[in-house]
Amino acid sequence: MAAFTLPAHSVVKPGKLWKASAAATRVKKFIIYRYDPEGNQNPRTDTYEVDLDACGAMVLDALLYIKNTMDSTLTLRRSCREGICGSCAMNIAGRNTLACTKAIADIAGEVTIYPLPHQPVIKDLVCDLTHFYAQYASIEPWMKTDSATPPDKERLQSKAERDQLDGLYECILCACCSTSCPSYWWNSERYLGPAALLNAYRWISDSRDEATGERLDALEDPFKLYRCHTIMNCTDACPKDLNPARAIAGIKQLMIKRKM
Repeated sequence: MAAFTLPAHSVVKPGKLWKASAAATRVKKFIIYRYDPEGNQNPRTDTYEVDLDACGAMVLDALLYIKNTMDSTLTLRRSCREGICGSCAMNIAGRNTLACTKAIADIAGEVTIYPLPHQPVIKDLVCDLTHFYAQYASIEPWMKTDSATPPDKERLQSKAERDQLDGLYECILCACCSTSCPSYWWNSERYLGPAALLNAYRWISDSRDEATGERLDALEDPFKLYRCHTIMNCTDACPKDLNPARAIAGIKQLMIKRKM
């Protein structure tokens, strides 16, 4: 995936330098995007010299060290610290990923950290993902059935049927894939994007769901599905090693089969 760069008209100028203690022996610079839309200043990047011996091994550890000991005004999202919740998704060293699972040691030189690209910034590294979640909700991510629920047992699957969900149900909705997709940058108002489409395929592939035709009808649109050009940025960016591009291709194949 190509490194994220800002448009020429949105040049972000360097801001403040926060120096590490003179006693620090292992120092690494973190260059972090800072912006408060409610303020009167343009975006900037502040540079923080972090003592690696004083914080943990992951980028999130460094961010929390900065917030707790250097600059309490730095704003970011975080929760589980285990790569499960997706809260700390951001652009690190030019790639969308999770700060809690990205090792500092894997990044050579200075560490640049920006919010997820092409999303409205609430403050600093926090994006407004309201539209992203609305698109997820639009695919109706729950089981839909017409038949009566068995009175004395669950709706069962064979092992083979259950295996069809592997690589789909693990999505944590971090938005790394969708915000790395040029087609989503250009058409996000109408194109659902890799994350929503992967989750749509998760329910289409579920043998217990009885609304396959309805779900495919809802996706039969020039923009919702077909703006995908198989650039593969989504698959490259996924921190859970999922393959949204393959899921999108699976939906397209089902569209073709139903017309044959």
